[in-house]
Amino acid sequence: MQSNSIAVFNSNDIYPVSADSTLPFQQHRDIYYLSGLDQEESIVVLFPNAKNDKHKEIAFVKKTNAHIAVWEGHKLTKEEVTERSGIATVYWLEDFESVFFKLMAEAETIYFNTNEHSRAATEVQTREDRFIQYCKQKFPAHKVAKSAPILHQLRSVKQPQEIEAIKQACDITEKGFRRALQFIKPNVWEYEIEAEFAHEFLMNRADGFAYTPIVASGNNANVLHYIENNKQCKAGEVILMDIAAAYAKYSSDLTRVVPVSGKFTDRQKAVYDAVLKVKNEATNLLVPGLEWKEYNAEVGKIMTSELLKLKLIDKADIQNETKEAPAFRKYFMHGTSHFLGLDTHDYGSQSVPMQANMVLTVEPGIYIPEEKMGFRLEDNVVIQESGKALNLMANIPIETDEIETLMNNK
Repeated sequence: MQSNSIAVFNSNDIYPVSADSTLPFQQHRDIYYLSGLDQEESIVVLFPNAKNDKHKEIAFVKKTNAHIAVWEGHKLTKEEVTERSGIATVYWLEDFESVFFKLMAEAETIYFNTNEHSRAATEVQTREDRFIQYCKQKFPAHKVAKSAPILHQLRSVKQPQEIEAIKQACDITEKGFRRALQFIKPNVWEYEIEAEFAHEFLMNRADGFAYTPIVASGNNANVLHYIENNKQCKAGEVILMDIAAAYAKYSSDLTRVVPVSGKFTDRQKAVYDAVLKVKNEATNLLVPGLEWKEYNAEVGKIMTSELLKLKLIDKADIQNETKEAPAFRKYFMHGTSHFLGLDTHDYGSQSVPMQANMVLTVEPGIYIPEEKMGFRLEDNVVIQESGKALNLMANIPIETDEIETLMNNK
């Protein structure tokens, strides 16, 4: 932060559905990352150069009463806020404007927490949006800065406790996958498979799904964000399952492909093994200092080689490709890796080299609509200071022989 500046972080709203219905509360990951506070209508203020030391870190929380306790449950006391966050100075939310006005008289710059994730497409007005409008009207003479670049840098490199939480999410995901392997057979429905995962996740104290589950049998796998999960799984098809647990708000992100009948055909196995080879070789590339552009280019070369072997593309396709439209993109149209953490598509910049303790997915895919099947294999890895990246999902079955054995030993 710049000298003599203040940064403010707001919790998320509770979003309405209709009538008196609301969506379950989900805390804004930035305020949670900085404070551990998981309660609506909370604010964290950071002011390193505050004249009064007790105002260098401040939390504001909703003041509770007996009525709220009966209808909504327990809300944090000031003492509990300090215990959870480490922030010694805690005020009730009703005191925010008066306290904040005094602090802003001391500050020259305010950091706003805008959403600058590369995939963000928010249409609703957030609590942060309303706060920014309020500040610009109330304090027009202050300079403005962005907290997003700082948070992207901080959150992209994980602390040991964060990696442990992600590993716990991966371990719960493994249990769900092994359960599903015992359940899958011809004529089950995609939503029934989703239910098997949900049961196992909740039985193991997961937060639930880390993201909306994808259970895509047959040609559904060629829709990258297929989430209907309402088709019956037929003998001879393969099922792409992109489904994983969250734990302590940290996400895991798994994709596996399995045969409905318990055995891959020769063609299915050939495509599967090609994707697995790309995934393994891509993982071997991940070291500190690697540029994302270099990484993606190298994975593209590996994928091109595999597609040639599968006869999905030929030399003419490669001769006619362009830099903007390489030949492999016909069958592999998404990125290989993204950051993983408190958000499934977590903060991080692909314009800076990779660093140790970044947690990434590795998820190549080959999608063949003309053959009514799609394959994607995905693991979660931690870049190491030296040596090969650590695979947090190394215990989750991925080899075709192991998957077939587990599916047929019911």
